Amino acid sequence: MKRLKNKTALVTGGRQGIGRGIVDAFLAEGARVMTCGRGDRPADLPKEALWITADLSQRLAVDALCQTVEDTFGGLDVLVNNSGVQLEKTVVETTDDDWDLVMGINAKGLFMTCRGLIPFMGHGEQAGSIINIGSISGRNADPGLAIYNASKAFVHGLTRSIAVDHGPQVRCNAIAPGWIMTGMADAAFALSNDPKAAEADAQNRHAVGRFGRPEDIANMAVWLASDESAFATGQVYVVDGGLTAASPINTALF
Repeated sequence: MKRLKNKTALVTGGRQGIGRGIVDAFLAEGARVMTCGRGDRPADLPKEALWITADLSQRLAVDALCQTVEDTFGGLDVLVNNSGVQLEKTVVETTDDDWDLVMGINAKGLFMTCRGLIPFMGHGEQAGSIINIGSISGRNADPGLAIYNASKAFVHGLTRSIAVDHGPQVRCNAIAPGWIMTGMADAAFALSNDPKAAEADAQNRHAVGRFGRPEDIANMAVWLASDESAFATGQVYVVDGGLTAASPINTALF
């Protein structure tokens, strides 16, 4: 039996990468899925997925998205907050406009989406499920990603607050991905003096012997969206191939 049959889900930032992986996995598990992004509908998005163009850093856009969810679904079972941007700068290099861009989408946009959609969730027998996409960067700072690191720490903190304040109507958990090979990972490695060496060293630090793929995060999202995780809330689930389990010593040298 499909684990998300008869569930409705909104996945923000579903154009590509982790968000797109979650959209595809939810559809495969029987959910009705709406997704959104700042651009036009991707040509390769499955026809079963509903698409909304929205800039979630803007209050009016979030309000319109929430109204569309209510009009389309009548309520919402699962909310995945995946929309996010990455900026490769230190604190000293970060401008006010940079702050507004990253925190506007990664923090304020996520906050406004939760605030707008929680009232539409969890009115049946099962609690609604909110899944926020955080990062190991919210716990262990990656160099040169200051404001991004801070935004993901905010995501982890807000996740716990929502779980405490709005249970049992909703469950709220976060996934903290490690190095998932998307455009964001490529941009982070590009900061190194030797990107190829940095990438090879990072891969060697993974206990599973490889970098992550979007489907690795999507699999965790399916579980958190399903009734199988009914007793899980207020947690940040690290999915990083064992990267943060090891000491800083490069185990490939032993």
